[in-house]
Amino acid sequence: MVSVIDDDAALNREVWTRQNAAFTDAQAFRAWASAEITWGLFDIPESRLGALGDVTGLDVVELGCGTAYFSAWLARAGARPVGVDVTPAQLDTARRCQEQFGVSFPLIEADAQDVPLPAASFDLAVSEYGASLWCDPDRWIAEAARLLRPGGRLVFLTNSILVTLCLPEEEGYAGQSLLRPQRGMHRVQWSNGGVEFHPAHGEWIRILAAHGLVVEALHELYAPDDAQTHEYYDVATADWARQWPVEDLWTARKLGHRP
Repeated sequence: MVSVIDDDAALNREVWTRQNAAFTDAQAFRAWASAEITWGLFDIPESRLGALGDVTGLDVVELGCGTAYFSAWLARAGARPVGVDVTPAQLDTARRCQEQFGVSFPLIEADAQDVPLPAASFDLAVSEYGASLWCDPDRWIAEAARLLRPGGRLVFLTNSILVTLCLPEEEGYAGQSLLRPQRGMHRVQWSNGGVEFHPAHGEWIRILAAHGLVVEALHELYAPDDAQTHEYYDVATADWARQWPVEDLWTARKLGHRP
């Protein structure tokens, strides 16, 4: 169990406890049933992006795993995942999914900024709208780098800086106007109490480099032509996301050579 977490993590745990009751519990079983790995609001196939590469036999840590559907996809692809999340309700859902689908891997209740696992234990660290969005980037990137072996890779997905600039303060989809300054937008607290972190691209590169990670690629994700607006997440409509990047998918590698 998590004994001490910071104020932002506590706020986000409350948000995701409510979200789990509202929809992510039910949504998780559909996600676990998916036959392929996809990314983001509009389910862009990993087979098209190639961000992860071959995960067969890799030790993987998912930071901010939520209901752990992404770890389940990785397990089916031959990886050995460990899911880490701060919200007990989300992990309870993940355990029920493990039982239903017969896919088992460790689930750890912990803040992704302070993971109780040994250093240099993983070949790959991933975060799909987990730590990448909800944790202080200086802290969780440092923790990802600590957990990775030399030559290991970090792959993470978060909202694009542009969509965040265009989101209203209250609930609602991104519009076609800039609604907040980019400068100083590192930490954003929304009306629902949740706290997100939105570094600009240059800041992401600085943070990654400070912790010994070299950027390999940045995939800016758009909605496919046939995409429908997401049922639950009111970030951007499909029409908006066909015109502007709605998500950033980063890949980076830890400096050093595998032993």
